[in-house]
Amino acid sequence: MLNFDRPETKFALDMVRQASLLVKQVQADMVSPALTKGDRSPVTVADFASQALIGWGLSETFPERPLVGEEDAADLRQPAGEGTLEQVTRFVSRFIPTTTMDNVCSWIDYGAGEPADRFWTLDPIDGTKGFLRGNQYAVALAMIENGQVQIGVLGCPNLEDGYKPNPKGKGTLAIAVRGEGAWLTSIEGDNQSFAELHVSDTSLGSQARLLRSYESGHTNIGQIDYFAQELAVEVEPVRMDSQAKYIVLAKGKGELYLRLLSSKQPDYKEKIWDQAAGSLIVEEAGGRVSDLHGKRLDFAAGRMLLNNRGILASNSILHDEALIALREINA
Repeated sequence: MLNFDRPETKFALDMVRQASLLVKQVQADMVSPALTKGDRSPVTVADFASQALIGWGLSETFPERPLVGEEDAADLRQPAGEGTLEQVTRFVSRFIPTTTMDNVCSWIDYGAGEPADRFWTLDPIDGTKGFLRGNQYAVALAMIENGQVQIGVLGCPNLEDGYKPNPKGKGTLAIAVRGEGAWLTSIEGDNQSFAELHVSDTSLGSQARLLRSYESGHTNIGQIDYFAQELAVEVEPVRMDSQAKYIVLAKGKGELYLRLLSSKQPDYKEKIWDQAAGSLIVEEAGGRVSDLHGKRLDFAAGRMLLNNRGILASNSILHDEALIALREINA
């Protein structure tokens, strides 16, 4: 059972909940059907606002702990960034009334820390294209100690009950603490009840639901198709953006998730904030997460998973079979 007396656990839950509510407001106010293709201003504002809010929280609560974040405020400090900075400040001030533009830049740059023996890592908006489409995205926060993820929290405002897309629902907040399981609650409403997460017990590769992205990004769509053929998969995949897929897997509504290497980026290395929170949630729900060779993810190598190649997450039962299939297709 979760130990809510641990300050880090309460902090992570509270901050991801607040950041999720904040970015949902940005999405509601700035993302519309009239948004021109290529206009990334809403997700830029949401990214900066989310990191500013969590940077503020860490500076107030655990000032000695570094934050390894995705963003920095360099562009916002330039004259061309003034309009964006004003928008970010306006949204953050809804949660911190005394916010100034200088505060916002400082809080964002709090995320410029480097990995240490104990630190936090943040992806303020994971799934930027999902955010812009009004679909799935996540706020991802994790605490890492001695190269091992100890706490992982994902906030998914457009996901209901951990697996159902619903932009008008109460959202999903998932947390895992090493040795204490993985748990689910809602972002909005009564957040006192937590349901424990468990992966599925599906043991047939043919019945494995593959969790697939809408975007090609850093994966290899063609090889995933070959992988599905190798397992003789007969069921439809689950398509979803962001680390929300990790929650769906932990909920038992999918069995396999892959991040294969794109031919355009054969040497790509995963960023730690893209995998830390979600991987622990799956593991604590009874699943398994490794790279494409079956190696455990190594979070002790810096800001990237330099000692790993790609990602394979599963319900554990199908993991070895999936690794054999990956070898067969030379992934």
